[in-house]
Amino acid sequence: MTLSALAPLAEHARAAHRGLAAFNVVHIENAEAFSAAAERTGLPIVMQISQNAATYHGALAPIALATLEIGRRCAQDVVVHLDHADDLDLVDEALALGFTSIMYDGSKLPDAENRARTQEVARKAHARGVSVEAELGEVGGKDGVHDPSARTDPGDAAQFVADTGVDLLAVAVGSSHAMTTRDAALDLDLITAIAERVEAPLVLHGSSGVSDQGIRDAVAAGMTKINVSTHLNKVTTGAVREILTGEEPPADTRRWFGPGRDAGRDEAARLLEVIAGRQPVHGRN
Repeated sequence: MTLSALAPLAEHARAAHRGLAAFNVVHIENAEAFSAAAERTGLPIVMQISQNAATYHGALAPIALATLEIGRRCAQDVVVHLDHADDLDLVDEALALGFTSIMYDGSKLPDAENRARTQEVARKAHARGVSVEAELGEVGGKDGVHDPSARTDPGDAAQFVADTGVDLLAVAVGSSHAMTTRDAALDLDLITAIAERVEAPLVLHGSSGVSDQGIRDAVAAGMTKINVSTHLNKVTTGAVREILTGEEPPADTRRWFGPGRDAGRDEAARLLEVIAGRQPVHGRN
């Protein structure tokens, strides 16, 4: 199947009042797991490669080319998305490689510069039929926009989308990156208020810290794209740990990474259904 742009899938999900799952690829096994989960559930998926993941591999192309090929072979709609990129050269490389979506993160820049750079990324990406996600800058909390105490102003969000022409907007409503517990308290009234003012679909970053019911409530309130990374990494690592702490841990890496991949696949399938508003029938209990 041909890879999909993010914007039309997100618009379709928003119109149907369901979420669109976005999971982070760190290793090729993640991409394999997410593709299998999408096929198992019959649901679209966003496979995200962050700037940090590219740094880990020493370059974007190796993990990107593998993920792009896995996405093309998937029987469901797949978006391959560059996540949290503040390096404009990396954005250009992703466009050249064939990514179908870019998240330009200018949140640490002064507001005017963030808007100008985001607008330029949107112009270049749209010329190739590629979707663009972005976010507002520092709005509070010690870690800026990614602090759980940060909150996005609905009027600012609407103006940012109008100024930059982005297709999706990540907003701060109570979640935070890298949470290992699923007890984030989202501001559902704020999600509704932002969704009423902003024409673009909204993105919830840090959804690993949000419970299943919290995700359902966020989607019902107006959130569309739901990003999950740490939670799936925890599930994968837990399966690997069980094998490597056994009486005879295998030397062959496939014998522990394979089961880790499969555990990630099962949980990804379950989350795909939760995010889409279904009662999960796949994956883990």
